[in-house]
Amino acid sequence: MDPQKRFCHNERCWAYGRAAEGHIVIHSKKEQRYRCKRCAKTFSATKGTARYRMHKPHALLATVVTLLAYGCPPQAIVAAFGLDERTIYRWQLMSGRQCRRLHEHIVQAGGVLLAQVQADELRVRVVGGVVWLASALSVTSRLWLGGVVQIRRDRSLIRTLLEGVHACGTFETLLLCTDGLASYPKQALKVFSEPLRTGKVGRPRLLLPEGLMVAQAIKRYARRRVIGVLGRVVVRGTEEAVEARLVCTQGSESAVINTAYIERLQATLRSRLAPLARRTRAAARRGSTLEAGMWLVGTAYNFCCWHRSLRLAGDGGAGERRWIERTPAQAAGLTDHRWSLYELLVFAVPPTPPKRRGRRPRWLLEAAHAA
Repeated sequence: MDPQKRFCHNERCWAYGRAAEGHIVIHSKKEQRYRCKRCAKTFSATKGTARYRMHKPHALLATVVTLLAYGCPPQAIVAAFGLDERTIYRWQLMSGRQCRRLHEHIVQAGGVLLAQVQADELRVRVVGGVVWLASALSVTSRLWLGGVVQIRRDRSLIRTLLEGVHACGTFETLLLCTDGLASYPKQALKVFSEPLRTGKVGRPRLLLPEGLMVAQAIKRYARRRVIGVLGRVVVRGTEEAVEARLVCTQGSESAVINTAYIERLQATLRSRLAPLARRTRAAARRGSTLEAGMWLVGTAYNFCCWHRSLRLAGDGGAGERRWIERTPAQAAGLTDHRWSLYELLVFAVPPTPPKRRGRRPRWLLEAAHAA
């Protein structure tokens, strides 16, 4: 038990969501409980994690979630462990919510350097209709930047996706590669533009950043087969600047405008989520199940899976490995080790401290002054 990594869960407490400030102490090692010295409230060590109020062994939860993250059918898990099918789906929803909070806390904290981003959509059959799953990927680190599930493939879907990409980090020169959907250039101008504050009444004019470039890879079909791909620059930048950014981010002199990296990630999602298969009888009944599976697989891909194209050559000394394996989160500088699925489930995501009125306590002023 490490009280320095814990925070108070009482929303009325001034220490709500604040960790590593010395106000959390161990209340009971036997019962695995902490106590906040500011409000005198106690809370469980599993509060705010996927293990909270679980009566099953934690090792069983980690095993089942690992199988779900790698595409094992729930019916096989039921037959192997003797669990109820509703329990499996409840654990999937719970782990999906946990992975989404973790993604928003670490990936969308603004620490990712964006150089080239690829975005694409998937058409998914569900019971009673069709939904669209849009996702984005950072090419240099192969980091999954997030996804959105909506009923329609319109500007709302694209804007929500690009807002999540914009929250992931900053950029000096960003190349956004997409397919031929017309909503991408228009929504990119609205999301990445900054308002020009003049002090006058009215809506400010939007200024597009200098380093933003949007390129599209338009596929030509004949008899339901791709016969050619046409690349074009639609927002700012010249073909020479786009080619220079492609060579810098992909490491190949023959790089062209493409969406191959995000399509390869979509193939991984299709292999691990049964409802995403093109011809399947395992269609999702609810959108929440599909969204939870997307967050679980995407977060496990970022933090728990080694990517072969990201490995580094070792020194080759005695007793050393030939290759140094890395996950996309390691390549992006978000973590220093490969996470396990159990770490994803037990990570306590601190909430955003609410804005309070009135005079602050003395200890809070001293902590802010020391920081």
